[in-house]
Amino acid sequence: MGTLIPTAVRPASVPDGANLDHPSLYFNQELGWLDFNWRVLYQARDPALPLMERVRFLAITASNLDEFVQKRVGGLRRQEAAGVSRASPDGRRPSEQLGLVQEEARRMQSEIDRVWTAELRPRLQEEVGIRLLSFEELGSEEREAMTVLFREQVYPILTPLAVDPGHPFPFISNLSLSLAVLMRHPERQTVHFARVKIPTSGSRWIRVGSTRDTRDFVPIEELVRHHVADLFGAMEIVGAYLFRVTRNADIRRDEEEAEDLLAMISDELRERRFAPVVRLEVERGMPEHVRGLLLQELELPPEDLLDVEGTLALEHLTDLADLEVPGEHQFEPWEPVVPLRLTHEGESEDEEDIFSIIRKGDVLVHHPYESFGESVQRLVEEAAVDPDVLAIKQTLYRTSDDSPIVRALQRAAGRGKVVAVLVEVKARFDEQNNMEWARVLENSGVHVTYGVVGLKTHAKVLLVVRREEGRPKVYCHIGTGNYHARNARVYTDLGLLTCHQEIGADVVDLFHYLTGHAPDQSYRRLIVAPSHMRCRFEELIQREIRNAEEGRRARIVAKMNALDDPGIIRLLYRASRAGVTVDLVVRGHCRLRPGLPGYSEHIRVVSLIGRFLEHDRVFLFQNEGNPEVFIGSADWRTRNLNERVEAIVPILEPELRVRMIDLLESALEDNQLAWELGPDGRYTRLRPGPNDPPRNLHARLMAETRARREGTTGLVGVV
Repeated sequence: MGTLIPTAVRPASVPDGANLDHPSLYFNQELGWLDFNWRVLYQARDPALPLMERVRFLAITASNLDEFVQKRVGGLRRQEAAGVSRASPDGRRPSEQLGLVQEEARRMQSEIDRVWTAELRPRLQEEVGIRLLSFEELGSEEREAMTVLFREQVYPILTPLAVDPGHPFPFISNLSLSLAVLMRHPERQTVHFARVKIPTSGSRWIRVGSTRDTRDFVPIEELVRHHVADLFGAMEIVGAYLFRVTRNADIRRDEEEAEDLLAMISDELRERRFAPVVRLEVERGMPEHVRGLLLQELELPPEDLLDVEGTLALEHLTDLADLEVPGEHQFEPWEPVVPLRLTHEGESEDEEDIFSIIRKGDVLVHHPYESFGESVQRLVEEAAVDPDVLAIKQTLYRTSDDSPIVRALQRAAGRGKVVAVLVEVKARFDEQNNMEWARVLENSGVHVTYGVVGLKTHAKVLLVVRREEGRPKVYCHIGTGNYHARNARVYTDLGLLTCHQEIGADVVDLFHYLTGHAPDQSYRRLIVAPSHMRCRFEELIQREIRNAEEGRRARIVAKMNALDDPGIIRLLYRASRAGVTVDLVVRGHCRLRPGLPGYSEHIRVVSLIGRFLEHDRVFLFQNEGNPEVFIGSADWRTRNLNERVEAIVPILEPELRVRMIDLLESALEDNQLAWELGPDGRYTRLRPGPNDPPRNLHARLMAETRARREGTTGLVGVV
C-alpha cells in the first residue's frame, strides 16, 4: 500500500437497515471529481517519475481545476441562484456542495502552487537548466534584446484600457492573464487604474537569446510588466499586478425551443464569453485596495478571490514540458505499432486492402499501443478512394485541428460518394471548433447533421458501404474514443473493425435514427442509449445476481471513466449482497462506496493514473463461464444512459474476448498505477509487496504490443 490522498469531507456512517438509496451509501460527485484531480496532482509530486513528466502532470492538474471551476462550480452557482433545493444522491443541496468544493478547490490550488514553487521550478533549473527569469535577472545585452523584441512584436498588439468616468471597467475574457496597472498623474497626483491584457496566443515563455540551445525564458507577462510605462506616456507607474478571472461555462439553453441548433450554440458561446465570473485569481503582493476594486467591478464576494503564490495559469507549463531535454527526464518515447492483422507482411497482392483483411475476421485495435493512422484512419482513407465504396457515414464528437479523417471525408465527397457526418456541436468546449468543421465538410459536399434534439451524440461509430459481388456490404468501426489522431497517441481507447452482418445492420439503423426520423429502432447486437442501454445493462447485472443466488459463479468487471448513476449503483449493491464479485476500474469520480458490510463487501474499485489517459470502456459479465464482453462509448453515468446517444458493441470472436479479459485482469493486478478506493472515500496508492513483482499496466501493454508485432509471445495472465 502507498500514500493516501487527503479528502476534506468524510462520508457519513451507514445507519442500520438503510435502504439502497440512503444518502450515506453515495459519495459526493463534485468532491469525487476533485479526488481524481488529487490523484493527477500526485503524479506531479512523485519523485519516481521523470522531471518533465511531473511538470506535464502539474499543467494537466491546473487545467483540470480550471475546467472544474468553470463547469462544476459555475453549475452549482447557477443552481443556487435558481433556488434549486433538490438534494444530490449523497443528500447535499447545491449551496452546501458549493461551500465544500470551493474550500477543497482552494486547498488544491495552494498545493499546486507549492509543488511548482518549492519543488519543480527549482529542480528544472538544477537538473535540466531551465530557468524562468524576470527582466531584472537578465544581463545588459539580453535586456536590450528583449526590449527590442517587446517594441517590435509585443507593444503593437497591447491595448491598455483605462478605467475612469469616461471609460467603464473593461470586459475581462475567461482565463486570460491581465495586469492591473496603478499610475499617478505627475502634476495632479491623482491615482488612476488601467487593465492590460497579456497576449498568450503564442508561447507564453520567451526564449532568451537567438539559439534553441538556451533554456532561459522570460514569461511574457514579466516583459510587459517591465515595459508597461511605455504604454502610458508621462504617467508614473505605481504598480502592475497580475490577475486572472474564470467565468461560468455551464450555460444551457432550451434546445427544444430553438429553431436553429447552430444559432442556439452560437448564442450560447457568446453568452458563455460574457457569463458571470466565478473566480478571481491574483498574485500575492497585490494591494488590498486593488483587490477590492477588482472584486467590486467583477461583482464577486471575497470568498471567490484566490491568492496565488508564484505563477498564475500553470496550464501553460505544457510548452516547457515539451522541450527537448536529456532522455532520463522524460518518458521513453512510444511509437504506436501497426496492428499485426493490418500489416501487409505475408499477404498476397490482391489481399492487401483493409476490407479483405476485415472479411477474414474482426480486428480489435487498442490505442495508443496500436496505430490509429494504420487502422481507423486507414479504413476511412481507403474507403475514400476505393471505386467500389458507395457511402461513408460517421459521427464526429471531437477531432483534431488538422484532421486526416476530415480530409479523407472531403476526398470521398469529391469523388461522388455519399458521405454523411453527424457533427456534435454541443461537445463542451469544442462547440466553435465543431461548427467550423461542419461548415468545411458542407462546403465539400458532405451531408452534415447536428444531432438529435435534446440529446448529445456521443457514440463513436463509422460505417462504410461497399459494393461486393453486385450487392452492398457494410463495414463498421465502433469505438470508445473520438476520431482524434493526436488524442489517439495519449488516450487509451479500443475500436472494433468488423463486417459482421447483424452489427452492420444495426449501425445502418443507428445512422437512420441520427440523420432522419426513426426513433423506434430495434437493434440486434448493438446496445444503444438512450433507447435501451439502461435496461440491457440492468438485465446483464440481474442475470449475474440470479446466478449467484443459485450457487453458480458470478462476476462483473467494468472499466470506465466515471460511475455516478444511482440506479446502476443500487443494482451493484444488490449484486454484492447476492455474492457477485464486482471489480470496477473507474479512472475518475465514483459515487459507489465499496467495502461496506452488508452492502458492498464484494465490490472493489480501483483507479489507474499513468502516462496514458485511461479512456476505454469495457464490460465483462461472467455468464456461467461463457463470458460476454462489450466495448463502447458509454460510462455508467446518468448522462450517458439517459441524455446521450451512445453505442456499445459485443466482442463476438473468442480470441478477441480473451484479449479483453486479459486487459481487465491486467488492470486489476496493477500495483504501480493503481489507487484503491476505500469505504471512507480515501484512495490508497498500491505498491508491490516484498515478494510481489511490479505490475504496470501501461508498461505491460507496450511490451505485449511489441511482442505481438514481433511474434515472440502470446497473451499471458488470462484468468
